[in-house]
Amino acid sequence: MEEITLSEERENGGFVAYLYNALLPEAMAEGGAGELAYDGDRASIRLRAPSARCLRVRAADAVADVVCIGYKYRFFDARLSVCLPRRERRLLIAALIAADYEGDAAYVRRKVRVTDAWAVDGFWNFRLGALKEKWDRIVRYVPATFAAPDLKKFCSFLAGESANKIYLKGNVVYGSDFAPLRRSRLTGREDVETEIILSDAGFIYCLGEIDDSVGDFLQKYYAERAIFS
Repeated sequence: MEEITLSEERENGGFVAYLYNALLPEAMAEGGAGELAYDGDRASIRLRAPSARCLRVRAADAVADVVCIGYKYRFFDARLSVCLPRRERRLLIAALIAADYEGDAAYVRRKVRVTDAWAVDGFWNFRLGALKEKWDRIVRYVPATFAAPDLKKFCSFLAGESANKIYLKGNVVYGSDFAPLRRSRLTGREDVETEIILSDAGFIYCLGEIDDSVGDFLQKYYAERAIFS
């Protein structure tokens, strides 16, 4: 068996848990296994498989999620100066993440070189200077006067540009392949509204009844893009 280890600061345990849940099925499908470990101020996942190549490929995708959603959310949250309530501020950051996710993730995947023992926080701290500069420019472009009507227009624009289909059943969002989407966990709190925006949804198919608050959200930001059944 070959083994790879991905580690993070212990305080970023949520990122490590996301990586574990994303990569363990890949290891098990190859007849391998994995485990979470904590040692002092570090948290890590150890994954074993007959060949580590498939794990490294999947790890690049999962690390791209951690960087381009988790770290980016923190980056924007610490720097954006807008007069929005907490909920709308959260939605704005999710929309900014979704707007550039594909390009950002492709860049991160090209930079990732998962070795036998690889530190995600080290990658973030020392290998992504150009990406951080890009994000800093975006922060400066968002005016302090950005308000709720601007957020509505921005979300409507993103939805109008997207052909992505997602499905909503209860409080769970599913991708076009009907796999549950859990990327909002990387923002520190899983919630339906953030998940929908992060998915860069163009069309939302609602299966069964939904909460009134979610219905109000869809009516406000996806009025002509939500299909109810």
